[in-house]
Amino acid sequence: MKNKMNKNSKVLFLELVLFFGLTTTIFSQNKEIKLWNQIPGAINNEAYKQEPRLDSQGKITGIRKVTEPTLKVFLADNNNSKNTAVIICPGGGYALLSHEKEGDKVAEWFQSIGVSAFVLKYRLPSDVIMKDKTIGPLQDAQEAVRVLRRNADTWHLDASKIGIMGFSAGGHLAATLSTHYADNVYDSKDNISARPDFSILIYPVISMENGITHNGSKESLLGKNTSSELVAKYSNEKHVDSNTPKAFLAHATDDKAVPVENSINYYMALKQNKVPTEMHLYENGGHGFGLGTTGTNKDWPKACEKWLASNGLIPKADGYVFSYFKGNGEDGLHLAYSEDGYKWNTLKNDTSFLTPEVGKDKLMRDPCIIKGGDGLYHMVWTVSWTDKGIGYAWSKDLIHWSKQEFIPVMAHEKNARNTWAPEITFDEKTNKYMIYWASTIEGKFMETQLEEEKGYNHRIYYTTTKDFKKFTRTKLLYEPGFNVIDATILKQDKGFVMYLKDETRKPIQKNIKIAYSKRLTGPYTKGGNSITGNYWAEGPTAVKIDGNWVVYFDKYTQKKYGAVKETANGWEDISEKISFPLGTRHGTVLKVQEAELTQLKKQ
Repeated sequence: MKNKMNKNSKVLFLELVLFFGLTTTIFSQNKEIKLWNQIPGAINNEAYKQEPRLDSQGKITGIRKVTEPTLKVFLADNNNSKNTAVIICPGGGYALLSHEKEGDKVAEWFQSIGVSAFVLKYRLPSDVIMKDKTIGPLQDAQEAVRVLRRNADTWHLDASKIGIMGFSAGGHLAATLSTHYADNVYDSKDNISARPDFSILIYPVISMENGITHNGSKESLLGKNTSSELVAKYSNEKHVDSNTPKAFLAHATDDKAVPVENSINYYMALKQNKVPTEMHLYENGGHGFGLGTTGTNKDWPKACEKWLASNGLIPKADGYVFSYFKGNGEDGLHLAYSEDGYKWNTLKNDTSFLTPEVGKDKLMRDPCIIKGGDGLYHMVWTVSWTDKGIGYAWSKDLIHWSKQEFIPVMAHEKNARNTWAPEITFDEKTNKYMIYWASTIEGKFMETQLEEEKGYNHRIYYTTTKDFKKFTRTKLLYEPGFNVIDATILKQDKGFVMYLKDETRKPIQKNIKIAYSKRLTGPYTKGGNSITGNYWAEGPTAVKIDGNWVVYFDKYTQKKYGAVKETANGWEDISEKISFPLGTRHGTVLKVQEAELTQLKKQ
């Protein structure tokens, strides 16, 4: 008999969870959790309620009148290790929180480089809801660090690698925490340190001194007629010592809201106290450029990533591996590598890493490799032009491979002609793998069948598995109303993105399109406009490089590879900027750690 928890027990359990600040799986990814069980120094005011700031389209771009501090959780893949974490303090002059541009979007970027991020919705200083508004934000920042350390095991965090980040006034709060982490501003009831291990300050307010401060931030935090003692206390450049956390700073010289001298003075104070620090000053960019807009300020996230890596806060920069086949796929798996995603070089002198052994024709075409939730590399491939199944193998290092297996995914379909270009996507929420491929089933979708394609008329089908031993019944995944092949699906932002080839011959398409879905298994939208140019393209594969999505594809009629990069203005063709080994055919790209790439280079 299964154990049952009665209603009273459930209530008691939830109360204990909230009281002790334990964050179990009750708090799912990207959910906001309350920072406090009881907010210190709070004044209850029923009339004072949180308000949104809306843009001209009615979209919420900021938050005012915060009364309930929260942390929004963005956990990175832990890959069986404990991650660095960063608490993000959005800016807004201590009167507003720019929670999207300087919060959620930044957190998603951190996730992409393997850092768990927590967006802090801190209380904005107000005499209406705080007994002492000058310490309210600091109380929230101290508690945020302590919450992360208390729950480090639950969230797979390294408790010795907890950082604070802030933009503009949020940068002042981050610098205040970095220099006032030991201030006794509330009773923490434990001995957990509130000292961050590092800080990242982007166009930060540092000083409260006239002539350098941001007056709006100063007035919001300290009031209009503040004392010289408070000005000195919250001029953080005056409080740096040898125990102040190491820092990364970025600022634009032409910032008219928060003078660049804020960052310069803080940098000088750190340098004088021999605290490791790095500063990037840009010629232009003004104030509030977030992750970067135009010019050189766009480069600060990449510089920050390198700084994190050089300080041992994240693994050294990833390399890239490309799996591909040559000729007809007879000799098997080929791999190439790149340091930057643009110039690709062969591995193992362009000889095969794995010779095909399964399937009707024993080919290894269209090899797709992903790193799964179990830390292993899983590969599927096309075994034949006419078989009803696909090949599968796994590896720990991309060098030594398991016994090859044949998965008969279309064996139940009497009229299935083929199973081509299989791919795998791992769904973290369900802990399942989806394998999907293109097949033509004779007699289906006759409205799009053409003689010019020799009767091939593909749709995308799929199965799911947790262990590559048991598989769900094959189902139709994507029917866009045209002949479709070569689908690859990635998790991006809040949903899934499918890059696909429109195989239509009349009128000619033969290009790469994009479809979207909230769930991995669909439904997906109909493919939109082509993202490729006036050439035939197939076999798309995508990866994020320096914050931008890059899609590679086989220009198969030209016998070379091409690529496009997603920008704020649409898709930019960068085919002339990339180079692949001669003879590269339909493959997939994946990130690998530096140590793994080093071993591959030795082969």
